[in-house]
Formats: sequence, structure tokens, C-alpha cells
Amino acid sequence: MRRTLPIILFCAVPLLAQKYEGPRPAKTDLPYLVHADNLVPTESSDAKREDRKNEVVYVISGPNSPVRTPLSSPVFVILAQEILPSHLQLYKLESKGGQREIVLTRKKKLVAHPIRLNVTKIDENFYRIEVDEILGNAEYSLTPEGSDQVFCFQIY
Repeated sequence: MRRTLPIILFCAVPLLAQKYEGPRPAKTDLPYLVHADNLVPTESSDAKREDRKNEVVYVISGPNSPVRTPLSSPVFVILAQEILPSHLQLYKLESKGGQREIVLTRKKKLVAHPIRLNVTKIDENFYRIEVDEILGNAEYSLTPEGSDQVFCFQIY
């Protein structure tokens, strides 16, 4: 019995997993916010690096993202072709002077820390990304690690 119980439990885990039956993204390599049975594409842009006095800052044009969600723990889905979902990082942005920005380093010390994400493979090249904490009202950006590409949204 001691040997068979772990085997039974191991085999039952896939049966307990819920099958995703929601909508699928229209475009690849673009995270979509899940709003019930609707998918909302995030704002895709490129961040520009600015070297300021003792700081490295990444700037995104526009004071706010047009993509908004009321969800404080948003969920995303992505049909990945070139982006590795496990390498996506979430950062909070500050709106200043008509643009959004994040201070990455100050006096050569890393000051921006990514918000924890849980990435789950749903199907081949199809992933679910969940924020692991409750976020406040602000501007946020998902970005592939080591890239200037950003996918922005706003929580209101």
C-alpha cells in the first residue's frame, strides 16, 4: 500500500488539472489580459534607456497606458513563439512629465525589483501568467528579461 499510494497520487494529478476552455490570443508573442471570457491585448512598445546623473532610467512615451484593468491580481495568457514566458518580468512604472519611467539602477546599484509571476504551460506554446501578489492602482509593464520591449497596462 505504501508503494502504490504515491503512484496513484502521481497519476491523479493530471486529472485534477483544469483544462483551459477560454479564448485564445489572436497574435503571438503578445500578452493578453484575461477579463472573464474576453482577452485584452497589452500595449506593446519599446522602452528607451536614459543615462541620468548616477541613474539608469527606462522611459516609455505617454503618461498612461490605454490598456486598463480593475483587477488587482491580473492574469495574462500568451501564445509564445519567440518570447520565453518564464523570462517575463513585471515592473511598476512611475508617471512623470508626460511619460512612464522606471529607475533601474542608482549609483550602480539595482533598485528596480520585478514583481513575482507564476507561469503555467496550458498547451504547446500557450501559457498562463499570474501575478503572485495584490497590486495597487498604477502603471505596470511586462518585459522579457534583457529586452527593451515592454507590454504595458494600468490598474485602476
